[in-house]
Amino acid sequence: MRTWMQQVSTLRKRHHVEVIWVTSGAIAWAAERTNFRRLKKTLPQKQALSAIGQPLVMDQYILSLQSTGLLGSQVLLTAGDMKDRIRRRNLQNTLNELLRWKTIPILNENDAVSTDEIKFGDNDALASLVAVMMGAEKLVLLTDVDGLYDHDPKKDRNARLISYCRTIGETERRMAAKKATSSVGTGGMLSKILAADRANRDGIVTHFVRGDLPNNLLDIAKGIPVGTQIGGRVGG
Repeated sequence: MRTWMQQVSTLRKRHHVEVIWVTSGAIAWAAERTNFRRLKKTLPQKQALSAIGQPLVMDQYILSLQSTGLLGSQVLLTAGDMKDRIRRRNLQNTLNELLRWKTIPILNENDAVSTDEIKFGDNDALASLVAVMMGAEKLVLLTDVDGLYDHDPKKDRNARLISYCRTIGETERRMAAKKATSSVGTGGMLSKILAADRANRDGIVTHFVRGDLPNNLLDIAKGIPVGTQIGGRVGG
């Protein structure tokens, strides 16, 4: 998280790139801190864990940003905030004002009070919707593999990384649907494909990139090929 926020600071200060960050991990983080080991959790248990985990996650982001001289802010959302016209406009106004104040908005689904998001939602979809709403130029989705492959790289050593796709087609959907999901997240590569497709229809270039790759965000800003790019010009 410190490495990510250091890059976010560099993006703003040196490249004049404004970043809206969508995070996850509140439930998983709280489960670890409370030693909650049950794989199947009831809805109230998920909501309670989210309430515990949200400040834990935010503490780390705030500390990481403060070390670079930037402020962070938390914005918790439900699907209703995006669907309701007035609440959506208020959200846009809030995010624009935070960016004018040179503050990094850190967004997450409000799982502590929401039900549909825990069961059906994922942060890839949220990030895509926010990108479209805010007219973003790029959508960057961090994952635990180097990008989109033609086969599952965890099962096939000869799997080939697909560095560029102009659009999302049925072939990419089928490949992504075969991938396993993360042990601490939801959606897997399929959710990222669907998010990229939604963003691509609005002219937003999407990048799938390994989350722990050094300088991954800065490389994207510099046009250095990394991961998988969906839409736009190659390396653009």
